[in-house]
Amino acid sequence: MEGFNAEKYLKEQTRYILERINGGKSQRLYLEFGGKLVHDKHAARVLPGFDENAKIKLLQRMKEQAEIIICVYAGDIATNKTRQDFGITYDLEVLRLIDTFRKYDLSINSVVITRYQDDPAVNFFINKLERRGIRTYKHFFTKGYPTDIDTIVSEDGYGKNPYIEVTKPLVVINGPGPGSGKLATCLSQLYHEYRRGTKARYAKFETFPVWNLPLKHPVNLAYEAATVDLRDVNMIDSFHFDAYGEVAINYNRDMEAFPLVKRIIEKITGEEAEYRSPTDMGVNRVGFSIEDDEICREASCQEIIRRYLISQCLYKKGLLNEEGVEKAKLLADQLGLKVEDRAVVRPAREYAEYKRSLDRRYENVVVMALQLPDGTIVTGRSSRRMVAAAALVLNAVKLLSGIGDEMHVISPVIFETLQHLKTDILGHEKTSLNCEEVLSALTISAATNPAAKVACENLMKLKGCKAHCTAILSDRDDQTLRDLGIDATSDPEYLTNNLYV
Repeated sequence: MEGFNAEKYLKEQTRYILERINGGKSQRLYLEFGGKLVHDKHAARVLPGFDENAKIKLLQRMKEQAEIIICVYAGDIATNKTRQDFGITYDLEVLRLIDTFRKYDLSINSVVITRYQDDPAVNFFINKLERRGIRTYKHFFTKGYPTDIDTIVSEDGYGKNPYIEVTKPLVVINGPGPGSGKLATCLSQLYHEYRRGTKARYAKFETFPVWNLPLKHPVNLAYEAATVDLRDVNMIDSFHFDAYGEVAINYNRDMEAFPLVKRIIEKITGEEAEYRSPTDMGVNRVGFSIEDDEICREASCQEIIRRYLISQCLYKKGLLNEEGVEKAKLLADQLGLKVEDRAVVRPAREYAEYKRSLDRRYENVVVMALQLPDGTIVTGRSSRRMVAAAALVLNAVKLLSGIGDEMHVISPVIFETLQHLKTDILGHEKTSLNCEEVLSALTISAATNPAAKVACENLMKLKGCKAHCTAILSDRDDQTLRDLGIDATSDPEYLTNNLYV
């Protein structure tokens, strides 16, 4: 069931961007892209029917007019900051973005290292880009920021940054995540454009929060749940209400930045700013493309539960503070949500308890449950042969393929051979095969086993399924499940007390 009209959204958003490009007397629009330009899985989860690549498809339709600048904060490279949904660092995410843009035949202008600092990891990344033919610019911390407007808008402020040579009327500013320096890059470019006699405008491509949905709508609360690490808070745009008498929803960072951004733009252009509120700056037609509010509400509630479970695991790993977990729980409590409202949580926990009650040998058993598209719940448990995630995937595809439990899709001999390789030859301590290893064995078996071949063909049907594990997944299993398109969560418990293995 879909609650969102993706095609209507593309048309509406494209029309409003073109109006920004062609409106007024400007010759160029700098469009800051908030959120993910590609693979926006959060939007796809809370707005069923949303195309996770809608934004880049929109740009593809405008590719003759557009070029892309990617910003990344030097500090995020130096600290190996990781993008949670893909499990890769921000520098690698920049490389992935470049490859994705090229795939869609979009013009990559350059990469900007914002708030540049002389760090070995940062310099190594710059060298890597330049030696692969990617233009790279260094932007520095803006002198006078945030209070001294005269210094900010001067040769000592934005003037210290090199001008990024652009040629097209639409310049899209993107980054691997929040805090990448997109706004500062836009404003720095505006400064240089006006110094060169070119009139340019700034706007922001927004997805969340949705300005024309209620403040406490689950879609907007799900955005807060997704950004607990950033401490984002949705609020009524008081500037918009004062200017138009209309309630609009924005969030704290844009609200705090607006008076400063407005003054900077006025200082650069020498004219009164065209925007009277943060909402005015945004191009966001999401709310007009929701066709079934109840479906989107339910999907958003599920996302809030998912984010709460994730926040607990991130806290356990030391990647999120206690305040972030408390914020995620508060958002769930506001809507009366419990983790057991995620359909796969209770079956996983109950089966684990059942196995433990049978025999002390199952004291450390890990169980994972998955909900198939038809609502059927499948489980898998850990064993000396394979981890719970691998057992779950095998059980799920066997059920989808109509293969009975008693039939082997992978020969026991193959398992023994792989375990011999893993422990006796490679010297690994754990004998259990992970999810990727078991899938490799299934694929090899498909060459001679018709049942395994059918099971392999049904792996695609797991995309979009929800799953839950009673212990924190290993990084490799987590990534394999992501690659399969399975939306997996975990209880915040480690399988063992070992700190390394």
